[in-house]
Parts: sequence; structure tokens; C-alpha cells
Amino acid sequence: MRSVVTSVIHSRAAQRHGTVTSPPAAKQRTADASLELGPRVLLLKPVKIGLAESSMSLDKHLFNLKFASKELQRNAKRCEKEEKAEKTKLLTAIKKGNREVAQVHAENAIRKKNESLNYLRMSARIDAVASRVQTAATQKRVTSSMKGVVQAMESAMRSMNLEQVQNLMDRFERDFENLDVQSSTMEGAMSATTTLNAPQSQVDALIQETADQAGLELTAELPTGVTTAIGGKTAVASSAENDELTQRLAALRHS
Repeated sequence: MRSVVTSVIHSRAAQRHGTVTSPPAAKQRTADASLELGPRVLLLKPVKIGLAESSMSLDKHLFNLKFASKELQRNAKRCEKEEKAEKTKLLTAIKKGNREVAQVHAENAIRKKNESLNYLRMSARIDAVASRVQTAATQKRVTSSMKGVVQAMESAMRSMNLEQVQNLMDRFERDFENLDVQSSTMEGAMSATTTLNAPQSQVDALIQETADQAGLELTAELPTGVTTAIGGKTAVASSAENDELTQRLAALRHS
């Protein structure tokens, strides 16, 4: 009984002085709450914006700037139309002799003109800002592309064998020369065949026939001697060229 009375007296004294002790259960709940709050606070980390996200943000701002510029241009055109309408009303009022009405329409026309100019100035400034933003976005995209190209080039250089590349280029040049010889031989054979299949007399006859059908007259004709001389020189040159090609083909076969 005495212990109960003593505890009651101590509790009342504590209430008077404001030093009420919290029970153990309350302390445990407070500790649990602090433990729960700790991880949540730690999860709040700064987010890093990458190059791609920054470029997308610039593109978005660029779109908004261009849209605002077009909106200002539309407002400027609207003010110009309203200015013309006010001038028309001003002219009508002047014809009717209404000075006060004419003054009102004149003030309205001047105000609309100033509004149109202000809209145009703002649109020009926004266009300038949009151009700078577009330049920045383009530079970021180019920087990203250059970074990828440099990495690819470094990887290719590391895996490249200079001796193998030199051998490959030598083989390519040799095969290209052989292909050139074979192509020249085929062209010479085809030109000789074409010359044999199309005599000069038939060519002249076809030209004359075509001119007669078109109602034209041939005023100049090549002398036969000149044609023969040209043909003889061509034949000599072609024979010399064929001999050279034959020698190169023989060298290729033996190699």
C-alpha cells in the first residue's frame, strides 16, 4: 500500500515539473519510425542528365520557341489586317465629315500598327534565340557522333595489321593491271569486229538515205583518198597496239 502511494506521489510531482517519462513502448515505436525514415531519405539521390536527354530537352525548347515565333507572326498579321480595316473606316468617316469618328479610327489604326511592329520585333528576337538553341543542339549531336566515330577508328586501328594491308594492296594493284589488259584486248577485238561488219560505203549510203528522207542536201563530201589515208593510219596504230597487248597477255600466261 505504501509503495502504491509513493508511486502516485512521484507521478504527480513529475506532471507538475513537466518531466513525464515516456513508456518503453513509445520509445520503441519512435525508434522504429526513425529506422523506417532513414532508407527513404537515402533513396533521394541527384539524377544525372545524359547527353541524349539534354539534346532531347534542347529540341523540345527549340520546338516551343519556333511555335511562339509563329504565333507572334500570326498576331502581327492580324494587327495589320485590323489596321487596314481601321484605315478604311477612317476614310469612310472623313467622306461623311465625322471628325470625331475619324479621329477614333485614326488612333485605332496607329495603335494596331504599333502592336504589329512590337509582335514582329518579339518574333525576331525569339527567332534569334531559337537559332542559338538549334546550333547548340546540333553541336551536341555532332559531338556524340564524333565520339562514336573516334572509338570505332581506334578499335579498327588496334585490330589492323600493316603487313597484311600492304600485301592486300599489292595484290589489288596487280589484279587491276591484269583486268585492264584483258579489258583492252576485248575492246580491241570488239572494235575490229564492228569495223568489219560496217563498211564505209554502207555508212555513207545510210547517211545519204537519211538526208534524202529529211529533205536535206549534203554540200560537203570527204575525199576517198583522205578516208583511205585515215583508215591506213588507224590500221597501223591498231596493229601496233594489238602487238603490245599480245605481249602482255603472253607474259600473264607465263606468270
